[in-house]
Amino acid sequence: MKIQARHGAPLYRTDELRAIEAASSRADPPLMERAGAAAADIAREIAGGSGKPILVVAGPGNNGGDAFVLARRLKQHWHAVTVVADGDEKKLPADAKAARRAWREAGGTVRDTLPDTPSSWALAVDGLFGIGLQREIAGRHAQWIATLNSLDAPVLALDVPSGLQSDTGRILGAAVRARHTVTFIALKPGLLTLDGPDHCGEIHLRDLSIDPGILPSARGNLLGSGALSALLAPRRMNTHKGHYGSVGIIGGEEGMAGAALLAARAALRLGAGRVYAGLLARDAPSVDPTCPEVMIRSADAVLKLDHLTCLAAGPGLGQTPDAAFYLGLALQAPLPLVVDADALNLIAMDIQLSRLLERRSAPTLLTPHPAEAARLLGTRVQQVQDDRVRSALELAAKFNSLVVLKGAGSVCADPDGGWHINTSGNPGMASAGMGDALAGMLSALLAQGVDARRALLSAVYLHGAAADCAVTSGAGPVGLTATETIDAARVLLNKSSGERG
Repeated sequence: MKIQARHGAPLYRTDELRAIEAASSRADPPLMERAGAAAADIAREIAGGSGKPILVVAGPGNNGGDAFVLARRLKQHWHAVTVVADGDEKKLPADAKAARRAWREAGGTVRDTLPDTPSSWALAVDGLFGIGLQREIAGRHAQWIATLNSLDAPVLALDVPSGLQSDTGRILGAAVRARHTVTFIALKPGLLTLDGPDHCGEIHLRDLSIDPGILPSARGNLLGSGALSALLAPRRMNTHKGHYGSVGIIGGEEGMAGAALLAARAALRLGAGRVYAGLLARDAPSVDPTCPEVMIRSADAVLKLDHLTCLAAGPGLGQTPDAAFYLGLALQAPLPLVVDADALNLIAMDIQLSRLLERRSAPTLLTPHPAEAARLLGTRVQQVQDDRVRSALELAAKFNSLVVLKGAGSVCADPDGGWHINTSGNPGMASAGMGDALAGMLSALLAQGVDARRALLSAVYLHGAAADCAVTSGAGPVGLTATETIDAARVLLNKSSGERG
């Protein structure tokens, strides 16, 4: 997913955007005129000079008004434009009604059905539905969306692809699959998470020159490459491993030692000075043959070390009584703690472990995927996915922890109500071991003294960006492994800290 927006850009939900629009109601020129003009400029770039006609589909609300302004602007630049509109003109909002009237006065015509014979369009513009859509799309609108999705021409969506819920990324019955989306005023969370990345294509942000003084303080922000800026200071020559922390990984039940070892390798390769893998398996290996630098101990022995600076519990942990016992010890340790995988499942099942988590005073980072999040919240996976931002915030508040709800557009949430949506990553990450790698990356940053909130944001972005780099080099997306992602992350981290690696 390509986004033309900076790291930290605000993410606003519908109620916040409606307030901004209301505060800008007397803007000159009006916001609808600005939005249509901005979208027309992008449409012209996409259409190029082919001379082929442009199809514009306008809906029954203000999104349709934006489409009429776009059509008029394109006509002024000598593009042949066919406009198909839905809805009774008399029932249109005032601004949309004025935009439709201006289109007619400019010599434009309006159809109420899509052309029977598909033309060789240079571009199709989706102006059916914008932000705040709540009802399922069906009937003629669903048919129009299916037609747009079947065209050979690129589709440009206005504000959000029609049928995509702008706050959550849910598909409401049917949704336009756009190659480009021009979004107005600010980014919307639904563009970036759940099904949004599969439907938005390249996202172009146009702020419409809104007066910054009327913009509310954003609780949500974009997580981009700026998360890696000056993350670690360049290392001095006069240094040793003790300066970079010691990580303990607790996990590796029988048959699952590989998960704990993957996390340990990730922690070591991202800069932790010493890494201990505390394995529960009775038949645990005494050495990691691919990374002998990892020191393998029993879980009990690792938890008794007095020089650890960070713990991670969960990779390959299992759900046995022994696993619950050692997780309880980890939760009571006065150290930054990453809680992953089966550690999350154990907490969801055991009220005592849950209370230990809630009472922790040291920084705690939870890394659930949607099924783990559902168990922790006592709900269904579908409810978690229906509003990923809300779900992540509920987890952060419930357990007084920093949280990353993994998935397409991972959501990072703070207990104080702040949240970010990550922009890096690709489908190649849907493979075993990726979560273990992230747990190790988080541990490495925490061990090296990175603030817990910064560590979460940076590791989540780095994890996805490393997978993107691996795919660019030819290692995926099909068949991409966690090990390849760890190696790519090391390169990116060294570049961001000014090291030569």
